[in-house]
Amino acid sequence: MRDMQKSNEKPNVILIMADQLRLDAIGVHTPNINRLKENSVVFERAYCASPICVPARGAFFTGMYPNETGCLINRGEERHSFVRSGLDHLYGLMDNEWDSWHTGKQHLQMKPGLDKSPDSRTNWRRVEGRYEAFLKENTKRKPGGPNFRGIVPEMAYGTITRPRWYSIPAVGRYEEGQTYFIDEFIARDSVDAIRNRDRSKPLLLNAMFHAPHPPLDIPDPWFSLADEVDLPENVGEWSPNQSPLQLYNLTGAIGSRYSREEWRPVWKAYLGLVSLLDHCVGQIIDELQREGLYDNSLIIFTSDHGEMLGSHGLWQKMCMYEESVRTPLYMKFPAAFQPAVTSCSSLVSSIDVLPTICDYAQIQPKSPMSGQSLIPLITGGASGRERIFIQYDGNGGRGNFSRCVVEGEYKLIVDMFKNETYIELYNVVRDPQERDNLAFQDQTYRARIEQLLHHLREHMHATNDLLELPDGMYDRFLQDYTEFKA
Repeated sequence: MRDMQKSNEKPNVILIMADQLRLDAIGVHTPNINRLKENSVVFERAYCASPICVPARGAFFTGMYPNETGCLINRGEERHSFVRSGLDHLYGLMDNEWDSWHTGKQHLQMKPGLDKSPDSRTNWRRVEGRYEAFLKENTKRKPGGPNFRGIVPEMAYGTITRPRWYSIPAVGRYEEGQTYFIDEFIARDSVDAIRNRDRSKPLLLNAMFHAPHPPLDIPDPWFSLADEVDLPENVGEWSPNQSPLQLYNLTGAIGSRYSREEWRPVWKAYLGLVSLLDHCVGQIIDELQREGLYDNSLIIFTSDHGEMLGSHGLWQKMCMYEESVRTPLYMKFPAAFQPAVTSCSSLVSSIDVLPTICDYAQIQPKSPMSGQSLIPLITGGASGRERIFIQYDGNGGRGNFSRCVVEGEYKLIVDMFKNETYIELYNVVRDPQERDNLAFQDQTYRARIEQLLHHLREHMHATNDLLELPDGMYDRFLQDYTEFKA
């Protein structure tokens, strides 16, 4: 890999991650992200490893599937909400030779916490706690509040339903102004990191933004930015034969309450928040250019997962539809390296990012990773993965489960809740909004479904999944649901 850099000089590595960014929200209101995209290798079919924050980031920063990291849920059952010790991760692999900075959200949950570890050489500027102290010092309120939360059912241990307060698609104007908004706080920390870096080393900056994650309580001018929006056709629509088990999940328990027209102001606020994120990204890019770092930097822009935002009548993420699991993934390489491609349509998983960084930056991990380097794709020497796998196990407790495999044009989803299992098959190329569940077309798609179930079982077994898919489950699904299909 030394030929790629034409020298032994190590590149700066700048990782910018949004939280809950829909792929189709990038466009007219994101000029800075667009500018970065134009100079990047664009991975058109990139997917997260899990459509929920902490497991998604645990997988991303280790190059391992959630089953392998042990981090399956956001919080609650402690043994399932932390990445197990002993795994290589981006910070540990890089913060010796790079001047490592972290700004923003810290969702790589390990014990002990990385920012508390005496072995960590990273400069931790995590937003948690520091932002609240900043607001208190300036007598400003935090975005959100009771009006932005509602009560929902949450499964714990697969047996207990408990009430929890969770974000709802409420919209508000954050009157305290942009200076006191959380993502502006993170952007300032990121710019300070670039300015205050150890100039004897290459820079590693992990800028973890909060936007466009709810609450949708945002300052002007971003609150009033979007006058009109063209809603995708599946917003506010419960598609025929989509999984009814999503009604037991947070996605449907909240999202199904809202009509198509009620989603319109939510979209306006969300796109405003995306534009605010874009403004923050622009500040980082501009500072890199002012400091003369841009041309020798590997800059990666992505999101931990997506956002349903009313598509399929659902809210937030936590499901396997494209809006929830597809993510932007752009890689801008140093000027000395010219990729063979500018766009790649191969299937890519978020667990492939860390192996790619290691490959390009000549880092030797101590342990193997399930992710695959994307450098062979970038240099035009490989065709990519045959399939990718995604899993969801719950939010604050295990109880709502989904498993997914994407292969070629097809996506198979297996939803599980208590004793029920529901199957969906979509052609995501011809039906990108996933409105036509092909699983009921037994004669046409049985062989494909059984083959995809076989691959899913193999993956689950290989990664020590806590769940099993029983034999004969497709026949049982048809028996249970055919008479009720739309």
